[in-house]
Amino acid sequence: MSTELIWLIVFVAIALSFDFLNGFHDSANIVATMISSRAMTPLRALTIAAICEFVGPFLFGIAVATTIGHQVVDQSVLSNLLIASALLSAILWNLITWYFGIPSSSSHALIGGLAGSAVMANLVRQLQAGAIGSFDELLRVALVVKPAGITKVLVSLLISPLLGFVAGFVLIKLTYFFGRLASPRINWFFRRSQMVTAVGLALSHGTNDAQKTMGVIAMALFAGGYTKEFSVPAWVIAACAAAIALGTAVGGWRLIKTIGGKFYKIRPIHGFVTQISSALLILGASLMGGPVSTTHVVSSAVMGAGSGERLSKVRWGTGKQIVAAWIITMPITAILAALLYLALWITPWVK
Repeated sequence: MSTELIWLIVFVAIALSFDFLNGFHDSANIVATMISSRAMTPLRALTIAAICEFVGPFLFGIAVATTIGHQVVDQSVLSNLLIASALLSAILWNLITWYFGIPSSSSHALIGGLAGSAVMANLVRQLQAGAIGSFDELLRVALVVKPAGITKVLVSLLISPLLGFVAGFVLIKLTYFFGRLASPRINWFFRRSQMVTAVGLALSHGTNDAQKTMGVIAMALFAGGYTKEFSVPAWVIAACAAAIALGTAVGGWRLIKTIGGKFYKIRPIHGFVTQISSALLILGASLMGGPVSTTHVVSSAVMGAGSGERLSKVRWGTGKQIVAAWIITMPITAILAALLYLALWITPWVK
């Protein structure tokens, strides 16, 4: 077995580990409101979510994978070392935020990691060629990150939480209006309906988040010459879908507690509204190729639903922690990925 093939296998293992942790980290988004509102037992909720996570990428295409793998970083600097550095930085950040129970974004982490490692890779290449002789030339190193692609990603990531909040706020108002004459037995409807809305949310999450790992593996295959053009083979789709589904099945209980209980006491109506709002937004973004953060969409929808009922209902301190994580994730993972790239690049056995 050639050295190149061994490194490709190691890289794919790292990528699938990230995908597993993505499912593990983000399972809270799918099941927290169901469990907290007692609409479903934890085991059933996680089982349904895992199955739908696996099916999602096969039903709704791979537009997000194309965005991540082809439109963010200039293909000329691509290497397994670059992509591995990005993945390792995202994995480390996911583990840190999981440990402290902070719902951060795997999407932000991966994009930040790709940008940071790409800039460092280009800097190293230009220094070796002696092509940097002025401050302006140093600044141009960052142009390896494609402006159009990164703008598309940032717009998706920044607008989606705001839309999640608005959707949760408006939908809870409409639900209360149309259900104003209903008896308390309507809670039975909201509990049962979450079995349907949970399927929609899990399908949308699998469609969007699994594709991010598909994109980076496809980048590695193209960079290594295993594919003649950027494309996502069927085995990559299956492996990534399986990894994120397995991670979801295991479940990140620290984060489930944060989303399901630290904002306010979730009732069946909140779970119902949150899941519909989030599923529609994430699926719409997936079909348009926009990578969004499921964590922030769901968290924002939860806060929107609570605010629509009563502003004082929401514990805004938890929301501030999530916003802080939202702001710092991309810069931190970019810096971390750049340092990891440099550390791996100067390590002889890696070469």
